[in-house]
Amino acid sequence: MTTPVDGSPKSLLLIGASRGLGLAIAEQYLKRGWHVIGTVRGGDRTKLHALREHWKTQLEIETVDITKPDEVVALRTRLQGRMQDFVLVSAGVKNDDHETIADVSTDEFVRVMVTNALSPLRAIETLNALVRPGGTIAIMSSGQGSVSNNERGGYEVYRASKAALNTLMRSFAARHAGEGRTLLLLAPGWVRTDMGGPQASLGIDESIPNLVNTIEAQRGKPGLQYLDYLGRTVPW
Repeated sequence: MTTPVDGSPKSLLLIGASRGLGLAIAEQYLKRGWHVIGTVRGGDRTKLHALREHWKTQLEIETVDITKPDEVVALRTRLQGRMQDFVLVSAGVKNDDHETIADVSTDEFVRVMVTNALSPLRAIETLNALVRPGGTIAIMSSGQGSVSNNERGGYEVYRASKAALNTLMRSFAARHAGEGRTLLLLAPGWVRTDMGGPQASLGIDESIPNLVNTIEAQRGKPGLQYLDYLGRTVPW
């Protein structure tokens, strides 16, 4: 179990924990002895609720849709005074993989950008005051957010949303330089989830334990890094 000097478990606020990568990260931190506050978007029962049956005292579930700023503010108000060691935003969507800028509708482009770029950073702006000095703030990005590595095209709208996310996080880091927190953009690899699809090259058990190890290895190191699940630097 990971505990600070006062003996209480370390605490993670995980935005987007109902399924896929977020759910797997929640489970991994629970196994490591952390207290986890995981969020879901609606009132329906999710796999996160099933997970709570095994970790009744370690796992809390909150409801928030990060595309709705008032709900994020309400979450901050509910958690006021409860400082977190780590805040991670894992929420995101994809669109039709083959849809190019020539094909995508304006409404679909806006949906992906708002969900993948604007809303995660707006959530970080709202919730970062809950992170302890020296704590960690991270967002789930993607290797497809790398402009340098885009040599084949494809996934154009999704790539653009993640590149925008990375740029916004760099701006956040610049504005908060000197505060001493660890800031991470995470590329988990192509993982077999509902979003990644059955053809993805990695299983959750290959990606997520390594990703969590990477996060933990960076704890206490101030500044922003863009890293993959094996701890390798991803080119901007």
